[in-house]
Amino acid sequence: MVIDKPIDILLVEDNPADIRLTQEAFKQTAIANHLHVVRDGAEAVVFLEQTDRFAHAPRPDMILLDLNLPKKDGREVLAWIKQSSKFKSIPVVILTTSKAEEDIAHTYQHHANCFITKPVDLDEFLEVVKRIEQFWLTIVQLPPDIR
Repeated sequence: MVIDKPIDILLVEDNPADIRLTQEAFKQTAIANHLHVVRDGAEAVVFLEQTDRFAHAPRPDMILLDLNLPKKDGREVLAWIKQSSKFKSIPVVILTTSKAEEDIAHTYQHHANCFITKPVDLDEFLEVVKRIEQFWLTIVQLPPDIR
C-alpha cells in the first residue's frame, strides 16, 4: 500500500504509562503518523464528532480503543462508532488488559476489527504496537472513505 500522507490514529487510553509506550512505539515506525490521544470514552466521541476543543480534529484512519475507560467505557464507544454510518468504516482495534471471554465476544459482536490483550512486558508491548502498525498500515487495504 502506498501511503501519500501521514496516518491519523486515535488512541483512546486512560493509562499514562500505556499512552507513553504507544507514543514511543509509533515514533519508531517507518510509517508517518499522527497519534492523537484522548483519555476517556466521552472525549473520544467529542473528538470524532469534531466538537468543542476538537473542532479541527482529523477523521482518524484507525482507532486504538481501550475497554476500561472513565466516563464512557470502550464497549459503549465501540457500539456508538459501529452504529454510526459516518464512523463505522474506521477500523477499531481493541487494545486492552482484559482477557475475559465475554469482552472478546462482546467486542466482535459489536464489530471490532480485532481484539488484542496488552502484554505486561515493556518489550512485548512495544512489539505488539509495531505489529499493529505493520498490519493495519502497510498490509491491510483501508476503505476508500478513509484513505
